[in-house]
Amino acid sequence: MANITAAQVKELRERTGLGMMECKKALVEVDGDIEAAIDNLRKSSGLKAAKKAGRTAAEGIILTRQAKDNSLAMLLEVNSETDFVARDDNFLNFANKVADVAFEAQQSDIEALMATGLEAEREALVQKIGENISVRRAVFVGGEGKTVAAYIHGGRIGVVVEMKGGNEDLGRDIAMHVAAINPQFVSAEQVPQDVLDRERDVVSAQAENSGKPAEIIEKMVAGRLKKFVAEISLLEQPFVKDPDVKVANLAKNAGAEVLSFVRLEVGEGIEKEEVDFAAEVAAAAKGS
Repeated sequence: MANITAAQVKELRERTGLGMMECKKALVEVDGDIEAAIDNLRKSSGLKAAKKAGRTAAEGIILTRQAKDNSLAMLLEVNSETDFVARDDNFLNFANKVADVAFEAQQSDIEALMATGLEAEREALVQKIGENISVRRAVFVGGEGKTVAAYIHGGRIGVVVEMKGGNEDLGRDIAMHVAAINPQFVSAEQVPQDVLDRERDVVSAQAENSGKPAEIIEKMVAGRLKKFVAEISLLEQPFVKDPDVKVANLAKNAGAEVLSFVRLEVGEGIEKEEVDFAAEVAAAAKGS
């Protein structure tokens, strides 16, 4: 049996809002697998959903560059350790230079990009400000015959939408929607089978716990699965600026087809150690 740590229990509590003992029991049953524990809790307790794992910890900025003919766009993430440095002119000037060089060369390979002389500039900046700086990723979207549009929200969320037809204003509206609502896929057809299977397993267990007849349970599962797919599919979502219109209809009415989108958020997927400053100060005081 896996040794369940306090940190695992804490994370599960934060993500589900359930009690400590219930979370610990759920973790014990699945040998500490937090995702499996969440699935089981959803099945047994009717828990509707759980928060995403991990908090966005790394700081920095998302930048975009776009071709004049709107056929190609790039998103670039450059990270710093603190939000204070992310607003510093020295950091911003460096990040913008990296974006310019990357877009001009259409270079998404960060190692190759930094080898153009940018790595030396990064190291000099680190020495100057006393904080680590890293160029994390560059993503290009579009190509010949495509229409792209980018939207940056507060420097922390960047979205590029790729379409066939349409115009930049439409694309920007849809990109703004993606930034706000964070769909996972363009259409229902793009939702992978393993995602559907996992959700079907959960909603089936929830329905079976209701004690209703089998034929009713079958309809309940089908209905809940259809709703789930609609909630995570861009084209099925109500447009954020006009909830009476689905994104699919918004695009269709403008003679456009949404092909893909990319959404980047500063620091997503990067774990950062949380420091208990009070404990750190107390330990330092005790040591002195």
